[in-house]
Amino acid sequence: MAESTVWPKGYRCAVVLTVDYNDIHGILTQAPEVAGRDKTLSVWRYGTQRGVERLLALLSELGVSSSWFVPGLVAEENPEHLRSIQAGGHEIACAGYRHQNYDTLDLATQSADIAQGCAALAALTGQRPTGFRIPAGNGAPGFIEALKDQGIRWSSSWRGDDLPFAHPTAPQVIELPLHYELEDEPYFAFNLSPAVPPAQSRIASYSHTLGNLQMDFAGFHRFGLCYVLRLHPEIIATPGRIGVLRELLEGILQHDDVWIATGAEVAQWWAESAAPVTEDHPASVYERHYRDYLL
Repeated sequence: MAESTVWPKGYRCAVVLTVDYNDIHGILTQAPEVAGRDKTLSVWRYGTQRGVERLLALLSELGVSSSWFVPGLVAEENPEHLRSIQAGGHEIACAGYRHQNYDTLDLATQSADIAQGCAALAALTGQRPTGFRIPAGNGAPGFIEALKDQGIRWSSSWRGDDLPFAHPTAPQVIELPLHYELEDEPYFAFNLSPAVPPAQSRIASYSHTLGNLQMDFAGFHRFGLCYVLRLHPEIIATPGRIGVLRELLEGILQHDDVWIATGAEVAQWWAESAAPVTEDHPASVYERHYRDYLL
């Protein structure tokens, strides 16, 4: 089925570049014990101090668009970066207001966080975001409907597929699924004390990581899928790693049958063109059984 997927204008596959811009708030959610430890926090501040500008410069040089997920609080603390992202022609999507673990929040609190984050971004950009990514954790039952009620039309939080899909309980919301192997964090996230990640893995080989990402693109391209890359300014935009991204994107750009688009563009096309999800799709199974389990 995947080989026969028809993207617009005869494109063979879609590529969506997404960026999680969390400043220090992401690590404070993951490891709250680092609060007040400036040396450790400086690892994540790097994204704000150097990474955002270097990443935007590369995207501008290559002429590619992207979608940035920004918590409202980060936007308020870094309005000049938000303006630079917007001026570069990139989409600004929501990641709530505070970078929080949604597993600890009930549906009402999750909905309030989404609303506050969207309002903060709209106040700074003049446009209400239509995309969303859960900063951490999972949405409560009814979460997708809450996204729809806040004007969100696409999400990139779930996994379980390599093509977009419409959520069965709110088909107005299109999901652009993620894959761990298409993220920079599993390869490169590292801090010595405290250990982040807790297993204290070493930093991966740059050449091997590039090879992995290139092989995954080759597979997604072959089967006509949606290649969603998840990046972080503090991770991918160091002087060395930005070269990994450059080489990856330059290779992708050599294909004239690849649609590089924002999440909003891909989601809009999918909403207008694709069939509803089937009853055996993971999203359908989840909605049928998870809600029953909680009753």
